[in-house]
Order: sequence, then structure tokens, then C-alpha cells
Amino acid sequence: MTEINDTATYTVENRIAWVKFNRPEKRNCMSPRLNQRMGEILAELEYRDDVGVLVLTGEGQAWSAGMDLKEYFRETEAKGLGAVRQAQRESYGWWRRLRWYQKPTIAMVNGWCFGGGYGPLYSCDLAIAADEAQFALSEINWGILPGGGATKVVSDLIPMRDAMYHALTGELIDGKKAAAWRLVNESVPLDQLKARVVELAEILLKKNPVALKATKDAVRRVKEMTYDNAEDYLVRAQEAANSYDDDGRKEGIKQFIDDKTYKPGLGAYDLAKQG
Repeated sequence: MTEINDTATYTVENRIAWVKFNRPEKRNCMSPRLNQRMGEILAELEYRDDVGVLVLTGEGQAWSAGMDLKEYFRETEAKGLGAVRQAQRESYGWWRRLRWYQKPTIAMVNGWCFGGGYGPLYSCDLAIAADEAQFALSEINWGILPGGGATKVVSDLIPMRDAMYHALTGELIDGKKAAAWRLVNESVPLDQLKARVVELAEILLKKNPVALKATKDAVRRVKEMTYDNAEDYLVRAQEAANSYDDDGRKEGIKQFIDDKTYKPGLGAYDLAKQG
């Protein structure tokens, strides 16, 4: 378990792991220590049986204001290229692990999300923001391009004209605009944010975990494939999933065809009945 003064903390409640950036006095900007701690937390939680969904959020009034300009940039750069590369490996490393995480993940964007914060935002499978949250690619305001994958994030998620405006102006947008641009799935009033995320997490907890992992990986992988390559990949992915959990697929079919207890288009089969 994490200590309260850690740069990142977590609790597990009802199979939901609540992971928090914990530098509220710094708007949860990401320092080398925070990046190291996030790598540790993800490793601690990934294969725990009591964790079915991971939610990433921020303590206080921010989600993450991006990279810590003092600790991540100035102080690291003063130590030389080796230190810079090490800091990059640690930050990009946990974002990469989060993209391919064993459990489904939700970004609960409760406040500021700037610059480098787009890395973990994109790495989460789903993202729900508060209407009051503020988003910006702030790099242009202090003289660099949106690095650390941020340019790739907006070019993947946002239409070109909006992505260009976002990157070139550095202007703030709120949660509603972020949802309209598809940077997040949706936004809700801040006082409803946690309830909406819990509701979404509970939907995911009812699904077959092997199918969830296979599906989230497939969505990311096929994006850059031709249709024929994707078709072939998905056949193989389903066969691989069957090798891990063929009983789940068969139980789902049984409950629909034989038991007539659910309809796949309207709900999920009962995992509790699976042996």
C-alpha cells in the first residue's frame, strides 16, 4: 500500500483501483519521482485478483499540469544526457505499460490536464472529464513543440484543424469542448464525475476480463492496419483469447441459447455462473 505523502497513491475498493497523482501543491505535474512511483504502482496492481478496473485521477484541483518544468526539465538536463534519457524512459515507460495494461483503465479528469498530461490521458482506454476541467497543449507558450507523444495524441484523436489550433495557440478548452473534439469520451459536471466513473467501471466489471484485454488491445492495434491485415489479426486474437478462457465464451453462448437468461445485444452474461 502507498503512503499518504507519496507522489502517487492508490486505494482498492469494490474491485476498482483508484490511482491518484498526489502532488496537489504542484497541480500534479509529473516529476521523475512521480514517474518512478507510477511504474511501481502499475506493477503492483496489474495482476491482483481484487482489481478489475483501474481509474487514474488527480488529488486536489488538477488531473496533471504536465511535466514538472523544474524537476523534469531543468534539474534533469543539468545532470547530462544520460539523466535526460533515463527520465524519458521512466515517463514514457509507464505510459506505454498503461496503454497495454492487463485491466481496463479510465482517466477521470477532475481538473487541469496540460501538455505532458496528454500521454497518460491517451494511454487510458476511456476518459471522462468534468465540464469544469481545463485542457491545453501549453508547450507553445514556453517555446517547445508538444513532445512526449502529445502531438501524436491530438493528431490521433482530434480532427486536423482542431488539432492544429489546439497545438499552435495553447488556448484552454473545457471538458465540454474536449468531449466535442473527442479528446475524452464525455464530460459531466464535477459533482457528478466520480459517480459517472463508478457507473462506467461497474459496467466493465461485468464483462469477461480476457475478452476485455483482447478487445482493448485490438482497438489500438488495428487502427494502423489495412482491413485485410486487421481481419487476419482479429481471427488470431480471438483464437488466442479462446486458449486462455474458452469456458467463458462457451458459458456466454450457453446462457443465451440454452438458458435464455440474457441477450448479447442488451447485456452481459453472468460471470458468477462460469466455472
